Amino acid sequence: MQSGIILKTTGSHYKVKLSNGSIIDTSIRGKLRLKGIKTTNPVTVGDIVDVEIQNDGSGIIINIHPRKNYIIRKSSNLSREAHIIAANIDQTLLIVTVTQPLTQFAFIDRYLVTAEAYSIPAILIFNKTDLINDSLKPILDEYIHIYESIGYKCVQVSGINGLNINILKDLIKNKISLISGNSGVGKSTLINAVEPSLNLKVDEISKAHLLGKHTTTFSEMFELSFGGYIIDTPGIKGFGLIDIDKNELYHFFPEIFKFSKGCKFYNCTHIHEPGCAVIDAVNRGEISASRYINYVNIYNDDNEKYR
Repeated sequence: MQSGIILKTTGSHYKVKLSNGSIIDTSIRGKLRLKGIKTTNPVTVGDIVDVEIQNDGSGIIINIHPRKNYIIRKSSNLSREAHIIAANIDQTLLIVTVTQPLTQFAFIDRYLVTAEAYSIPAILIFNKTDLINDSLKPILDEYIHIYESIGYKCVQVSGINGLNINILKDLIKNKISLISGNSGVGKSTLINAVEPSLNLKVDEISKAHLLGKHTTTFSEMFELSFGGYIIDTPGIKGFGLIDIDKNELYHFFPEIFKFSKGCKFYNCTHIHEPGCAVIDAVNRGEISASRYINYVNIYNDDNEKYR
């Protein structure tokens, strides 16, 4: 038996890098797969597993080590409860664009709530700065102001002209970084920019809808030549939250949590109570209106539509 790390998942088959450096194809033991799992995938990229080597050189996963963290979202597959995107990561980089396509605030905030809930540092990477003109610059500036004022690191990059790619490389060096975002925001282009030898497939934006096509089908972890790993994920349209108690939701909005300490009632929902310091801060412009609206929408779980 050897231990290893899951590099890629494709249905019921998994590519594992063993502790001796070799990479093998594996499957999962039936009992392990059926053990009361409420997710679409019992094993995910980044998992540390124990593997039994078979005579033909393949492996069978017989044990999954406890995860230090993971990113999870509601699955589009209604027969299961959730989909774990990746596990055991040091940070997540959310790729955001304000054009071709426009990343919605609702998507960003739901993603950041999940990262906060699982104690995963998140950085916002604003890609396609080469497309920013005079009409788009105020939009980009607004996005960056909202998230920097909360304390999130925001970096402007371009996978096309190379802007700040060295900064991006420094951020991911010697870490396990999950790269995520909507379809079409340029994840694969950015990964190719930091590690050209990977030569990931890149597709054009759909001109009909200005949406990205899914060029990445399965999550996959790549080793970086300058140290560390990146996990490339399929583009996601929406980010449904799972397993977060609505009464604890405000903990995962750092600015709301900060002001909540001044609320009159200890069990304030920050939606309608008198003496709510959070509502007062929103009215004074100290909490972004878009962030607050998304907090209320998530709290009420209105299943709003967003890309």
